[in-house]
Amino acid sequence: MNPRRTNLLAPGAAAVTVVLWASAFVSIRSAGDAYSPGALALGRLSAGAVALGVICLLRREGLPPRAAWRGIAISGVLWFGFYMVVLNWGEQQVDAGTAALVVNIGPILIALLGARLLGDPMPPRLLAGMGVSFAGAVAVGLSMSGGGGSSVLGVVLCLLAAVGYAGGVVAQKPALAKASALQVTTFGCLVGAVGCLPFAGQLVGEAADVPLSATLNMVYLGVFPTALAFTTWAYALARTTASRMGATTYAVPALVVLMSWLALGEVPGPLTLGGGALCLAGVAVSRSRPRAAAERAAAPESSPEPQPEGASESA
Repeated sequence: MNPRRTNLLAPGAAAVTVVLWASAFVSIRSAGDAYSPGALALGRLSAGAVALGVICLLRREGLPPRAAWRGIAISGVLWFGFYMVVLNWGEQQVDAGTAALVVNIGPILIALLGARLLGDPMPPRLLAGMGVSFAGAVAVGLSMSGGGGSSVLGVVLCLLAAVGYAGGVVAQKPALAKASALQVTTFGCLVGAVGCLPFAGQLVGEAADVPLSATLNMVYLGVFPTALAFTTWAYALARTTASRMGATTYAVPALVVLMSWLALGEVPGPLTLGGGALCLAGVAVSRSRPRAAAERAAAPESSPEPQPEGASESA
């Protein structure tokens, strides 16, 4: 594929992921009132696995290579399974602002683990951008926090969710060097769904009593923020570092504020808007490159000047 086209597709895939993950917070708020944490995670993962499985069959993807299975299994357990269950549970114990604030240590953990385990570089612009975005996430979290809505258990659960998210991303990165983004996402989702099978009884029992809107939200979570968004995430992650992709997710709180405003009529205050702007500014800084490097990447490859006949090809 043309490198210039790839340079456009990867940021586009990351943008799709961020938008869909932001929309998930709005859907989880509705579905989470009707479904218990484990049942919601299993229903979401089941819907995602079915959608991804159909696409894999149509594309004849087949099984991932054996060398990719270790990363797929670890990311499936930590990110698709553990993360979704404990985050759903944590958000029942704390307000949305506190949950967003605690979970947003995930990109910092990704950067640290990526540098330690994958040898990811830590350029100053990435560190500066993450600092700015985290300050924005703190502002958004404080502005959205309700009085007395937090518990020690909820904070611990959200912290565990951040750890599972970071570990899953770092484990997924090497697998993407051996298997396609669709394969890694499909079988990671399937591993997570199998891990959540103990909640099958709860899911069946609750599905018979909950409003249809809650079930539709659960299916939406499985098809779009899981099947589609995790695939576009994997596509982009395969073409950049785990640290840089983790920093990109700092745009999620800003988009959640905007979507809550549009969909739920929750008018953000000045502190929320300022925090959202900081999140986006930090992402822009973390993904930017020094001007000289950007100019080298954008410059077309120069063809060698014609040499006179008989001239040596090497100096």
